[in-house]
Amino acid sequence: MLVDLAIVALASLLAGFIDAVAGGGGLVLTPALFSTFPNAAPATLMGSNKAAAIWGTGWATVQYVKRVSLPWRRLMPAAVLAGLGSFTGAWVLTMVSPDGLRKALPLVLLAVFLYTLAKKDLGREHRPRYAGRAEALVAGGIALAVGFYDGFFGPGTGSFFVFLFVRVLGYDFLHASATAKLMNLLTNAFAIMLFASKGHVWWHVAAVMAVTNVAGSLLGTRLALKHGAGFVRGVFIVVVGALILKTAFDAFIK
Repeated sequence: MLVDLAIVALASLLAGFIDAVAGGGGLVLTPALFSTFPNAAPATLMGSNKAAAIWGTGWATVQYVKRVSLPWRRLMPAAVLAGLGSFTGAWVLTMVSPDGLRKALPLVLLAVFLYTLAKKDLGREHRPRYAGRAEALVAGGIALAVGFYDGFFGPGTGSFFVFLFVRVLGYDFLHASATAKLMNLLTNAFAIMLFASKGHVWWHVAAVMAVTNVAGSLLGTRLALKHGAGFVRGVFIVVVGALILKTAFDAFIK
């Protein structure tokens, strides 16, 4: 059991780092949990995953709020919508299989990857396209849709948040990553409510992973704030590329 805990704790450390910079930490932690505890119920592993990841996401959110200038008050309603979308998606998952989405996901991620590579200046400068109520409404629409996806399926949620905030709202990668942390904090919180209410959280495992997740988040946030949008963009491209390979393998080969 100690070896198992050590494995998932290390995975949680790396996941916290990746999540803090560009999203996509589930690429590391979710497979680690499923391979380490192959006989556990998937819902229990997902619940434990989110119960650990929320701490690193929370830490990163606090650090970004202190250092990155964003209209946080206008974005809070969007964060609540992200949480409601996540809760709804998790509820729908109890009734509908995500197999169709599993096969479509690599293609969607590939489109995001190629678009980001083609647009060399995408997300390098912070030029918001909306202000006031319009910004709140557009951010809310993105949050609700991606939040639902997070609860229903999940892989790449942080990366989708980052990409859409860059492409639709006109944020640079650093500001988009900061905003994504706020959204992810609420999606995790609402999903944990559902999983915990059904007994699908291993709190002792989540507690160990939470400590290392925060440590990874601390390192990732510091590097992102120090090196700015260009660094976040680079990590984002690497993470999305890895997500394409992982999701394609799961959908068509595994």
